[in-house]
Amino acid sequence: MEPLQSMNGIASRAPVLAVAVREVTKSFGTGDSRTVALKGATFDAREGELHLVVGPSGCGKTTLLSVIAGTLGWDCGDIDVLGTSLSTLSKGKTTAFRGKNIGFIFQQFNLIPTLSCVENVSVPMLLNGAKRSEAEKRAARLLVEVGLEDKLQQRPTQLSGGQQQRVAIARALIHEPRLLICDEPTSALDSTTGHQIMDLLAAVARVPGRCVIIVTHDPRIYGYADRITEMEDGRVNRVLAGETLRSIHHGPNSLT
Repeated sequence: MEPLQSMNGIASRAPVLAVAVREVTKSFGTGDSRTVALKGATFDAREGELHLVVGPSGCGKTTLLSVIAGTLGWDCGDIDVLGTSLSTLSKGKTTAFRGKNIGFIFQQFNLIPTLSCVENVSVPMLLNGAKRSEAEKRAARLLVEVGLEDKLQQRPTQLSGGQQQRVAIARALIHEPRLLICDEPTSALDSTTGHQIMDLLAAVARVPGRCVIIVTHDPRIYGYADRITEMEDGRVNRVLAGETLRSIHHGPNSLT
């Protein structure tokens, strides 16, 4: 890996890998019904990066995210997340590692309809053993940060889709994860709301020590990426960055 270059041309610290996937294979089923979802996939994502993973349906994107998150086992290969080899962790330790270090954002928001926004955002901290007062105080602060200061006690059914996604982002961030994994966070949103959500996620990715990985079919958000990994047939096809990346969208942060 090449070192980063400083403004005066002197080499500086190389990018720090948040995720390193090396030659990972994952199959489902046995015998004639066996399907290979990942075929020796190799992938990396860096700290301080917003990284998109794209490709046709069934190419292995969601499976890749699942093995990185430790919610799905794999057949062979190595996965290192935030300096920890997942293969060395027991099931219980993997769950604890995920609860401490990884946040999730989904297309369908997955909010609990009977709880207020503050209560929904508090859930991960409560599951990790925090006091309710502490969790709800931090939840309220995060909701203010994502622009929902007037929605704290409202329920998800009283919110627009974009507002619900903001609640989901606050919930994903409440335990201060270093890795944020997002599955189609904008595909159900209109362009204006998509801009707002991606602006939030781009800001999250710039927090020191943090990384955001987004699986998407939504070409409108390509302009937000630091790098894009294209997958096809269970493998990484290519990684786009720099001028190559900028040439595939219509302008900075395009949602056209």
